[in-house]
Amino acid sequence: MKYFIETYGCQMNVHDSERMAGLLEQSGYDPATSDREADLVVVNTCSVRERAEEKLYTRLGEIREMARETGRDPIVAVAGCVAQQEGEALLTRSPGIIDLIVGTQRVKMLPMLVAGQRDDRRSPVIDVTTPYDEPSFPLGITRRADSAKAYVTIIEGCNDFCTFCVVPYTRGHERMRPKAEILREVADAAAGGRKEVQLLGQIVNHYQAPDDPTCDFPALLEAVHEIRGIERIRFASPHPRHTSDRLIAAVRDLPKVCKHLHLPVQSGSSRMLALMRRRYTRETYLDTLQKIREAIPNVQLSTDMIIGFPGETPADFEETLTLTEAARYHSMFSFKYSERPNTLAAKRLPDDVPEEEKTRRIVAVQQLQRRIQWSLHEQSVGCTVEVLVDHTSRRRAWELSGRTGGNTVVNFPGDPNLVGRIVPVTIRRAGPNSVWGEMPDGAPPGAGMSPGVAARGAATREVRP
Repeated sequence: MKYFIETYGCQMNVHDSERMAGLLEQSGYDPATSDREADLVVVNTCSVRERAEEKLYTRLGEIREMARETGRDPIVAVAGCVAQQEGEALLTRSPGIIDLIVGTQRVKMLPMLVAGQRDDRRSPVIDVTTPYDEPSFPLGITRRADSAKAYVTIIEGCNDFCTFCVVPYTRGHERMRPKAEILREVADAAAGGRKEVQLLGQIVNHYQAPDDPTCDFPALLEAVHEIRGIERIRFASPHPRHTSDRLIAAVRDLPKVCKHLHLPVQSGSSRMLALMRRRYTRETYLDTLQKIREAIPNVQLSTDMIIGFPGETPADFEETLTLTEAARYHSMFSFKYSERPNTLAAKRLPDDVPEEEKTRRIVAVQQLQRRIQWSLHEQSVGCTVEVLVDHTSRRRAWELSGRTGGNTVVNFPGDPNLVGRIVPVTIRRAGPNSVWGEMPDGAPPGAGMSPGVAARGAATREVRP
């Protein structure tokens, strides 16, 4: 029996897919290179935006057509946030193709649920129960898809209930993992050759260890910093409201912690932020950015932005543009607002910004951000930076790609054996989304760095929503 997992959405979804892959392999499944040779196809879904949700239904139609063409009849499972959100309604929208619907809290049950369907496929099985257990997994079960870095969940769920956000309804209330368990998983990832760890949580900087009252998120960063073999530490996503002086100091003072902060602002208008229930204002957000930059002059910042939130006026949008200009983010994820089921905005606020106006506004903010990114990247030309090599280029076999500590994507020619190493690269050319460079003459490939581990055969595919 072979499995194939396709993933939509955030890093937490990617990590959930790694866990599902590990559970399936422990149960005797082998990885498939594509859905066309799989006996089990799992679509791990995202419902943060309508576009990501619609991709599920398109994909299910493609799987149905693939089955007709090949004569195969794979078990089809839908997991993740759309599975949790829609449950049985998925069967009405896509009749006759889904065998199994698995909610966000039932990932651990996947092999058992699949086994039941293998024995009897007369009717689909739905398990979207929400026990909201502590978000833990047996050590070593995760089949990590990346040879250079490892995702480690420290929090699952959220208690903030921002009016636009579906996460509290699909991931549940906030639950923290024990500090000791997190450190064991990080150490296991380091023993497997991973150089970078990314700590995950809906509000990652709200962490408070359930097994150590003295351990908040900055203290957890300090503890992870002590683990041998880990050379870079990232985290996503912190909430601006919980970005304390202690956290800023930890990012500044701990060498392994990357000098990059992703601080989702969502809007540049204080009026919009109040409607979104973000609990900060434009002014306090910009004050936080100033404090960060004063403490960490070389920090690189990124953000999320929602365009066309209910009630957004031209004046509100102009404030988003001026905040973007002032913040000078190194990258931005910007999205047109779409109603999400069960959210407070969907219940209370009419989606009153016309679609064509949303499109006009998002094009404007993306053009501004593109100019800012290009300008910032041009400032790095001539500099030599340390790059953790992630993978070889999909376009050119001889080109490598990796990221700086500040999260800038760097492309450069090199030996594929450098994947998993941290190497020096001198930047020669800048673009709006990445830069190009070359290793300095005489620099031994990965000098002083141990090689990463080779990635196993691909049985998962990540698709950005």
